[in-house]
Amino acid sequence: MSDLTKLTVAAARDAMRAGEVTSVELTEACIAAIDGADALGAFVHKTPELALEQAGAADARIKAGDAPGMCGIPMGIKDLFCTKGVASQAGSRILEGFKPEYESTVSAQLFDAGAVMLGKLNMDEFAMGSSNETSCYGNAVNPWRRGNDDTALTPGGSSGGSASAVAADLCLAATGTDTGGSIRQPAAFTGTVGIKPTYGRCSRWGIVAFASSLDQAGPMTKSVRDAAIVLGAMAGHDPKDSTSADLQVPDFEAMLTGDINGKKIGIPAEYRMEGMPIEIEKLWAEGADMLRDAGAEILDISLPHTKYALPAYYVIAPAEASSNLARYDGVRYGHRATLAQGDGITEMYEKTRAEGFGPEVQRRVMVGTYVLSAGFYDAYYNRARKVRTLIKKDFEDVFAAGIDAILTPATPSSAFGLGEMAEADPVQMYLNDVFTVTVNLAGLPGISVPTGQDKQGLPMGLQLIGRPWEEGDLLNTAYALEAAAGFMAKPGKWW
Repeated sequence: MSDLTKLTVAAARDAMRAGEVTSVELTEACIAAIDGADALGAFVHKTPELALEQAGAADARIKAGDAPGMCGIPMGIKDLFCTKGVASQAGSRILEGFKPEYESTVSAQLFDAGAVMLGKLNMDEFAMGSSNETSCYGNAVNPWRRGNDDTALTPGGSSGGSASAVAADLCLAATGTDTGGSIRQPAAFTGTVGIKPTYGRCSRWGIVAFASSLDQAGPMTKSVRDAAIVLGAMAGHDPKDSTSADLQVPDFEAMLTGDINGKKIGIPAEYRMEGMPIEIEKLWAEGADMLRDAGAEILDISLPHTKYALPAYYVIAPAEASSNLARYDGVRYGHRATLAQGDGITEMYEKTRAEGFGPEVQRRVMVGTYVLSAGFYDAYYNRARKVRTLIKKDFEDVFAAGIDAILTPATPSSAFGLGEMAEADPVQMYLNDVFTVTVNLAGLPGISVPTGQDKQGLPMGLQLIGRPWEEGDLLNTAYALEAAAGFMAKPGKWW
């Protein structure tokens, strides 16, 4: 078979079962593609020996007839997941040289299912960013280009390396994490599918924490079917994570019928933002038409507290980050600053954190420390938590009224050029999360599906938001949208 790396997870699984290709052949093709794609900056720690060893074991399982759906599938793991014996830096200098002695629950479940790890993927430092420009490894680059323009574009963030690798066919799937849109925004920017499951569906154990009440792992894939297959392997109850839900994981792939007859899809009035590009508005309207043509009922809904979501998120997330990142102090693991004669423990903490954390992480730690401080705790943090409760109630009311899913844009624009968002105004960058943060604040599942291209040929995605724990139903609606949109475009190879 030619172009092995272009296969979807489903097609590769079926080809391996039919004896048309082996996992080793598939893995070798991916390793070759990765070695020829350093210009994309997607893979930051390559593990070819481990991959081939896992692929050989997967082939033996397939031959023996004991093979789950993910068996033999080569994939990339975001650098936020701790992987035993493999560098796990969360894109930060402060974790330089850290090789965990344990495996995150999600990656362990994938490996138990026979998945093959090609290496670790680039990301914004500690998952803080919307453009993959805060990474200690340098930028990840989007494989897409604007027409004939060779400006390097962002693949989105924080899961930028994952999105870039899947879009460029370096791997068949990748893991991502989503705290405010870090799976869905990069998926939209790269013409891939990304699902953030309900909070608690995938274990957070062994994933480097950013904001513990918002973080959730999920897959980034080439199709909705692939997302269903990979999510099924990633999800499940984990006693090591107190927020992990003790719920049966359904067969998500079996739920992909494409039949959405009679489903009620809500269109929230509050997502019609001022200054939204006409192309995004048009895409949204076309998406609603596609779902209507597939048999769904399209209804206007209201989520009145949406306008407060971004400010609430940028109080809660930095507050939790400042608490989580207090553990990086140069004492137990990771980077430690060189100390001058007479320096004490306070100087060690200060110098280590100043050297180890990049500007965006420092900014968020300072914001978080400020909103948690005695004089401002009630004014900022407690008010933000109350707003979060109201946002969650907005969704609960809409779902109680019979809405099955909500359709919105995934991003306020298509991919922008690296360096184009003025560093002087971080708020401009934060606005990239305007359509996605509500889903994290409410703990709901959300999926980004590629549905069109802008006039420059760049991919654009739509987001579907589902009821809690109903990822199967959400994936099926996304499957119908994907089929109607018929998005087949791929980036032209320049790397």
